[in-house]
Amino acid sequence: MRKKITIIGAGNVGATAAHWAASRGLGDVLLLDVVEGVPQGKALDLSQSGPVDGFCNTIAGSNDFADLAGSDVVIITAGLARKPGMSRDDLLAKNVAIVKSCAEQVARHAPDCVLIVVTNPIDAMVYTAYKVSGFPRERVLGMAGVLDSARYRTFLAMELAVAPRDVNAMVMGIHGDNMLPLVRLANVAGIPVSDLIPAARLAEIVERTQKGGIEIVNHLKTGSAFYTPGLAAVEMAEAVLTDAKRVLPCAAYLEGEFGFSGCFLGVPVVVGARGVERILEFPLTPEEQTAMALSETAVRNQMAATGL
Repeated sequence: MRKKITIIGAGNVGATAAHWAASRGLGDVLLLDVVEGVPQGKALDLSQSGPVDGFCNTIAGSNDFADLAGSDVVIITAGLARKPGMSRDDLLAKNVAIVKSCAEQVARHAPDCVLIVVTNPIDAMVYTAYKVSGFPRERVLGMAGVLDSARYRTFLAMELAVAPRDVNAMVMGIHGDNMLPLVRLANVAGIPVSDLIPAARLAEIVERTQKGGIEIVNHLKTGSAFYTPGLAAVEMAEAVLTDAKRVLPCAAYLEGEFGFSGCFLGVPVVVGARGVERILEFPLTPEEQTAMALSETAVRNQMAATGL
């Protein structure tokens, strides 16, 4: 029996995630949205690319949350997107209500799924989904680190004129200005980037990574990034569906790891069939620990604003 991936929210991120999931042949895809006709139309359009792309999994659109039943993975993308002049926190009040409603429906109709949250501000929204769904921490993850790390790797590859796939780099912490792009562990085919790029230039790349989202928002003017966020969520879903044991930076609920408890922060996670199989904890430098503490403070302020 094929796996089933449901994506809640048929906007740019959700539709793009459906495209990536179908193209990778991960299973049957359900695109779910409250706006009548939108998920059906986009699903039909995507289905018609099957003969060209070669995939044979089904793609359906629905407005009925009961169709969540049987989902192995549910990705929540529903919510408002950023526009120029807005911070991720500006979205919190409206998006918490949307994610809360979605999480309630997921718990009701797909109680055994792994839940991946993409809606911004991610660290607060994944906390909302966790609290409302009642799922164990292993089955609730936030997509942020895969996206932020992809941006970091891209900027490093651009600087060095090398293939992005040969750049290994990770971003931890909040999905926001206080995120922590790790410099000391970043490398190109094992060569530390600090041996290849001057410190001042590395600092500029770190800052560009931290502001990578708003850079795209300012270009688009009417919305935010969707190609890579959609793919990042599918990368996580694929690790679950194939029990791949991939090591991916994800927003996970911490219970003492890295000295933090009771909140979601981006950390390296072994992602498999059960969701969070384990968190790979390693010693941080004092500077890195301070950066993570700033992330925690920002996340806890967001958590408090959810009212949960």
